[in-house]
Amino acid sequence: MAYTHSKPKISKWATTAFLLFVMLLAACASNAPASSKPRAPQPPSAVRITAGPITYVALGASDAVGVGSSQPGSQGYVPLIGAKLPAGSHTVNLGLSGIRLHEALTQELPVALTLSPNLVTIWLAVNDFIGGVSYTDYLHDLNTLLDQLHTRTHAAIVMANLPDLTRLPLFASANATEQAQARQEIQHWNAGIASLAVRYGVALVDLYGQGSALTAHPEYISADGFHPSPAGYVQLAKLFWAAIKN
Repeated sequence: MAYTHSKPKISKWATTAFLLFVMLLAACASNAPASSKPRAPQPPSAVRITAGPITYVALGASDAVGVGSSQPGSQGYVPLIGAKLPAGSHTVNLGLSGIRLHEALTQELPVALTLSPNLVTIWLAVNDFIGGVSYTDYLHDLNTLLDQLHTRTHAAIVMANLPDLTRLPLFASANATEQAQARQEIQHWNAGIASLAVRYGVALVDLYGQGSALTAHPEYISADGFHPSPAGYVQLAKLFWAAIKN
């Protein structure tokens, strides 16, 4: 069973919110505490799934839905991962376009907990970051999500962090200073995400590392300048699968 959702249009809110966010970072950079310095992500934990059929649950936003592809039901990264699982496995895509992590705690997580998943993938970071959610609030919600999955399921969990969003065409109007400040904050968020991944034994898909390949290649970005293209979803699925099979 897979949940399907309508494909939204990209409005100007994301660009505006992002630019306001990076302007705020530039204004506050001189007052940033030393403790905000990013630290390197830790190596991902090993993920083991059974040889037989499993239940795979995906938590995410529009990227989990497959927005940016012409056939999200087959071209998105969630169905591409599902296609690699043992025969007879069950994929449940709980992704909701536009959702933030705090909303996912009540709209996606409760369903996931009822499904006794063997494998859970999580990509719930981009909307929070560009939407101006604070680092502290985001990490509090992420800790809640991972704690619930860790204590109430036996699932292997694989989670993606933030890529370099400044490489996306939708945010090309940000100037060099704004982009540098945004990249510094992305690394700060990613360090926090990595810390919680280690705490809960979660395998981390580092989308920022290795030159942020997902956003650095134009062919991986859809015409909306924000979501992955079909080729981008193939790359994203490969990165998730590498963590699953690590």
